[in-house]
Amino acid sequence: MITAIRFLKAVFSHSPMTQILLVRHAVNDFVKTGKLAGWTPEVHLNDEGVAQAKALGDRLANTPINQIYASPLERTMETAQAIQAYHPALEIRAERGIGEVNYGDWQGKAISTLQGRKMWQLVQETPSRAVFPNGEAMRDVQDRAVNTVERLAAAHPRERIVIVSHADVIKMVLAHYLGMHLDVFQRIVISPASISMLSLGFGRPYIAAMNDTAHLLHLEQERKAAAAAPR
Repeated sequence: MITAIRFLKAVFSHSPMTQILLVRHAVNDFVKTGKLAGWTPEVHLNDEGVAQAKALGDRLANTPINQIYASPLERTMETAQAIQAYHPALEIRAERGIGEVNYGDWQGKAISTLQGRKMWQLVQETPSRAVFPNGEAMRDVQDRAVNTVERLAAAHPRERIVIVSHADVIKMVLAHYLGMHLDVFQRIVISPASISMLSLGFGRPYIAAMNDTAHLLHLEQERKAAAAAPR
C-alpha cells in the first residue's frame, strides 16, 4: 500500500484525476449467526473489527484525504470513524448509493436455508440475472454503486476520497472499471478492512491496488502468537 500511494502521488499529483480509496468495513459478529445481514440495523464491529479499523486508521494517518463517504450502516460508519480519528477536520458523509445490497425477503435469513433455493445458484453463477425477492437486482446494485462513484469523482476533482462500503459492492465497482462482466465479479477478493485504489478522470480509469491488507499483518501475527503461547 505504501508503494501504491507513492505511485499515485508521482503519477497523478499534477493531473485532474480523483483518487478513490475503496475500503471494506471491518469484521463483526453477525457473520457468526450464519445469516445474511444486508441492511439489518445495529450490526456493530466486534473487538477484532475495532482492532482492524484502528490499524486501518493508522495506515492512512499520514495520507492526505479530502473527503470521507460511508454507507449509512453502523459497521461502515464505525470503520470510517477510525479513519476520521486521524483526519478530525473531515466530516463523514453517509451515502446510500454505496450501501449494502438490498436482499429484500432474504435479509436476516439463514444462509444454510437460502443455499437450497434455486435462486441461490442463479446468484452464484449468473448474478446479472438475479433479482432478490422484494429487493434489488444485482445489476442495479452495480449501476447505483458505479453511478455514485462517478458522481463523487465529478464533485471532487483532483481530490482523494475515502469510500467505506461492503464487499460485494466494492467488487462490483472494481469489476466495472476492470471491464469484467458482472457474472464473474466474485472472482475478486475483498477482505474486511482492506483498501483498493481507483483513479478517475477524463481518460482511462486506473486501479493501483486491490484488497490491500498489509496493515492487518501484525494483528494476524499477534493472534497466532497468542494461540501458540503456553497456558
